[in-house]
Amino acid sequence: MKFEYTPTAVRETAEGLRFRVRRLNISDRTRRDVSHMIDRTYDYASPRELRWHLADVFHMDPKSVDVRAA
Repeated sequence: MKFEYTPTAVRETAEGLRFRVRRLNISDRTRRDVSHMIDRTYDYASPRELRWHLADVFHMDPKSVDVRAA
């Protein structure tokens, strides 16, 4: 499954740069907004962390999840 996210609130922490997801869409013909499925106040360390989180939320193998920034 392909996802497209709009990052926001990039900030520096002791662990490095963090971002939050303002908007999350499933990248298909309809571009369904699924932002309500995640905690948008969570600070992600990387797109890889977001991919693993989405795999957990959607009960999928992380290898089958593709994420990219809008």
